[in-house]
Amino acid sequence: MTKDKPSTAPVKHIPQRTCINCRKTGVKRELVRLVIVSGTGVEVDPTGKKTGRGAYLCPNRVCWDNALKTGRLAQALRANISSDNIARLQNNAAIFKNEKSQA
Repeated sequence: MTKDKPSTAPVKHIPQRTCINCRKTGVKRELVRLVIVSGTGVEVDPTGKKTGRGAYLCPNRVCWDNALKTGRLAQALRANISSDNIARLQNNAAIFKNEKSQA
């Protein structure tokens, strides 16, 4: 007499990341990765695979504005960010809708 084990599919690991502004945890693909690249400054990393120190932000305007204004992005990336680079990132943030931050 053998015991039948219930067949269960293996649970796939889904990477979680935290927004540096509101501290909301979410699926890696739902957040936007910013990476510090030597020579060019901070860039948006749509693939999530660029080399360099990265930080994640929610895809809403409030988190982007707060992270850039308060210096949280510079702190998370452990780098100084030029004003030109901040202006470029604010232009990137223009595509996101305004949502209330949970922080």
